[in-house]
Amino acid sequence: MRPLASLAPYVLRYRGLLAGALVSLLLAAATTLALPVAVRRMLDHGFTDTDGNFIDLYFAMLVVMAVVLAVSSAMRYYFVISIGERIVADLRRDVFAHVTRLSPAFYDANQSGEIVSRLTADATQVKSAVGATASTALRNSILCLGAIGMMIFTSPRLSSLVLAAIPLIVFPLVAFGRSVRGRSRAAQDTLAAASAFAGESIGATRTVQAFNGENAAIGRYDRAVESAYEAARSAIKSRALLTGVAISLIFGSVVGVLWYGAHSVLSGALSAGTLGQFLLYSIIAASSLGSLSEVWGDLSQAAGAAERLSELLHEPPAIEAPANPVALPVPPRGEVEFLDVEFAYPARQDKPSLNGLSFRVLPGETIAIVGPSGAGKSTVFSLILRFYDPDTGAVKIDGIDARRVDPDALRARMAIVPQDVTIFAGSIHDNIAFGAPGSSHEAVRAAAIAAQADEFIARLSEGYDTQVGERGIKLSGGQRQRIAIARAILKNAPLLLLDEATSALDAESETLVQKALDGLMKQRTTIVIAHRLATVLKADRILVLDHGRIVEEGTHQSLIQHGGLYARLARLQFDTGAEGLLGASQAR
Repeated sequence: MRPLASLAPYVLRYRGLLAGALVSLLLAAATTLALPVAVRRMLDHGFTDTDGNFIDLYFAMLVVMAVVLAVSSAMRYYFVISIGERIVADLRRDVFAHVTRLSPAFYDANQSGEIVSRLTADATQVKSAVGATASTALRNSILCLGAIGMMIFTSPRLSSLVLAAIPLIVFPLVAFGRSVRGRSRAAQDTLAAASAFAGESIGATRTVQAFNGENAAIGRYDRAVESAYEAARSAIKSRALLTGVAISLIFGSVVGVLWYGAHSVLSGALSAGTLGQFLLYSIIAASSLGSLSEVWGDLSQAAGAAERLSELLHEPPAIEAPANPVALPVPPRGEVEFLDVEFAYPARQDKPSLNGLSFRVLPGETIAIVGPSGAGKSTVFSLILRFYDPDTGAVKIDGIDARRVDPDALRARMAIVPQDVTIFAGSIHDNIAFGAPGSSHEAVRAAAIAAQADEFIARLSEGYDTQVGERGIKLSGGQRQRIAIARAILKNAPLLLLDEATSALDAESETLVQKALDGLMKQRTTIVIAHRLATVLKADRILVLDHGRIVEEGTHQSLIQHGGLYARLARLQFDTGAEGLLGASQAR
């Protein structure tokens, strides 16, 4: 049960609800434990009163006790379920807040669908445990202990026999509970993997159907679900065996003790009422312990879920703000410098992405970075944004080592327009204002106008309130790019990062997007990962990367005349010869 103990801080936040739950729980248990005493007095004394007044009084008391039991049980349900819902809401919020701040290195090694499964399915398991299951376990524990105490008070001799049998019952419960927890954890892991694949396939429905991959996807998901079922069935077998063994031991011991008690009544050592009272307490203790065997399985299952959530919550972020962050200079300059940077992605330590990379981007300068696939271009952006830290060397922003700055303060000075634009399910207004929440409608529209997006937005039925669908599915590629540019314009950051922002667009969309980019790049430091001629021609300098190093540097014209890697890439990627590029450069 140790993983469930990690939830204690969440429970203790709501001491009022907890106190209400405990008071109602104790009241319900005390009322239940009082019933056998009333039955004993009725058996021993009630039938000797011929006018029936004694019986009438006791039945009236039983009615009152029933009302008290009903009210306290209702209160217990309200308090414990409220605690469960409240705790899981807090837990989900904390886990989500934590995972959103984990660096991309964490997501390189973990599937997003599996993380979502923990936030949903595992949190539901925990909610059940903290709410109804924990309440039932606590109630049954109190009833069991209270009934055993009253059994000792009623008949120490019979109770000694019962107490001798308890270790025989408890030890199997604990042993089987560990087995249930381990098997439940395995079942939850398998189900999470199936959920992750389902989310990935549903998100890529068009690709799946375009390649007639429905049957392959269905078959893979079937295998994943079947594996989850087999893992769950293994856990169910353990729980079923646990329940059967516990009930057999519990009621077998009760029958043996009652057999001994019946002979004690015949010999006159016990009264019938005392045996009846002892019998009721035995039934209460046995049924409570039997219920605990089932609840123990639920708690073991929830412990596995809590363990998985706790792993997420305690996952150390690879990128953290320093204990004493250094403030960036004000006003911002937009200066970037790489000093002998070596870097390899955590998942590919044997293949360095950057090898001794050094360059400096001056305030207001536009730098284009080109190179073959895998040269390290996107890695440069990842280090500037401090998604990762260099293995050796340093990345400086406005003269300060990025590792000495709070990542939030660092990224506040940057805006990025990626090649693969992220559009969230929501309105166009919310998507443009994502980097500047709380922006007015006028500010959002001004950014859209500057991004050449206002015209197409105005044609939509609901304008800026139009819902764009998941990942902006209702928008074209060019429209999504212009929304991303408007988002960057609204953020108004001094450092602009453009990651091949026009590489996948048609000619008309590219013209509009390039016009928006030209406006965005004014009076800003701009670093461009570029394949397109128009962007390269406007750069103050071009850095040519290969195998994580700068192998060439200069203007478009000088690099074409040099006839090296850049000239070769120009012929391949710009669909024109070196002479044509040179002519375009001279015409500019």
